[in-house]
Amino acid sequence: MSYTIFDVEITEPLDDLHAAGDDEGVAILLRRKGVPIAFWMEELGSRPAFRSDALADEIARRAGEEILAEAIREELGRPFVPPPLPLLSVAICTRDGGERVARLLDSLGETLPTVAEPNGSLDIIVVDNAPSDDRTRTLVDERGGARYVLEPRPGLNFARNRAIAEARGALLAFLDDDVVVDQHWRRGLAEAVGENPDAVAFTGLVLPLELTTRAQVLFEQRGGFRRGFEKIRYGARLPGNPLYPAGAGIFGAGANMAFRTDVLRELGGFDEALDTGGPVPGGGDLDIFYRIIRAGRPIAYEPRFLAFHEHRRELAELRRQYRRSWGLGFMVFVTKCLRADPERRLQLLAFIAWWFRWELFELGRSIAGRHPIRGSDPIPPAMILGELYGGIVGLLGGYGRSRRRVARIRRSLP
Repeated sequence: MSYTIFDVEITEPLDDLHAAGDDEGVAILLRRKGVPIAFWMEELGSRPAFRSDALADEIARRAGEEILAEAIREELGRPFVPPPLPLLSVAICTRDGGERVARLLDSLGETLPTVAEPNGSLDIIVVDNAPSDDRTRTLVDERGGARYVLEPRPGLNFARNRAIAEARGALLAFLDDDVVVDQHWRRGLAEAVGENPDAVAFTGLVLPLELTTRAQVLFEQRGGFRRGFEKIRYGARLPGNPLYPAGAGIFGAGANMAFRTDVLRELGGFDEALDTGGPVPGGGDLDIFYRIIRAGRPIAYEPRFLAFHEHRRELAELRRQYRRSWGLGFMVFVTKCLRADPERRLQLLAFIAWWFRWELFELGRSIAGRHPIRGSDPIPPAMILGELYGGIVGLLGGYGRSRRRVARIRRSLP
């Protein structure tokens, strides 16, 4: 099972879309003058190609209103010119990243600078987290254009906090080593900062880099890391969501996020008992988003702040991700909030109950062979069961166990 991804610019003539080899379908990223406005996956069935006339009809059905609204805004209003970004530090936290780091550095070098950036190039920091060899150091030294920093204590949030200590910029972006950035990535961040001068965190759209395996297709059919194509500003409350901000995943993905550096330092950085690698591989991004909202500071989501993520290629890897990142890591984050935020305890307990009801509903739908998106394959029951199991393990003392483990790491590697 695989899909060819096409990047379609609607201001240019449409061509027939031909999938490669034995691909079952196509995935379409739709843009207008470089701005992403829609993404969908389309099965080809017995068709040899997705013809341009059918593509035009599908664009009108899926994004016609958005295209019209954008055209009217462009005609009636002045184009928004974002102010220049201050010096931007970019942290790539990796462990034995090798070729992935090189690929990401290449994409950063291809991003279009925003107008009149006064501080020159990006301040790129590659934080090598408890590496097994010197390949990443050698790569960075040979390429130039980035600073290499060693963080010997294992765990993503140790690496993130090292980046905070090392950052020179007023803004600090974090990129996972398995993403590449869009050429308009810097412009997207500048737009989010310019339109939201009081916001302290900025998240962006994350789309698939490839859809070449069944695991990647399944993950993207379930929604992937997408958070939509509308600008969103999050504040202290979200009307219609009584559990907000407990579901911190709504804000964006840790694979592509940026912050005002001074605010990260004021908040004490990332909680090192979350995102600690194998034992708790998740929760760190959710926790910092939650803490920012609870501190009364806004978060802005900007779809033009776009990165492409290389999803897990193997089903076994995807099952582990469901069990450990979205089951265990997520529930460890929630139980940490129960401990640290007693004012929201009843809300958080209600959120836990909602999460288990939703997982059981998803499990029932999976066993019945149904998928919420028509034409998509159902998620295998083993993945939902793994997520449930991980959530239960995290709920039953996961945060306390992680804190004790992190304390031992700090003593052994001060």
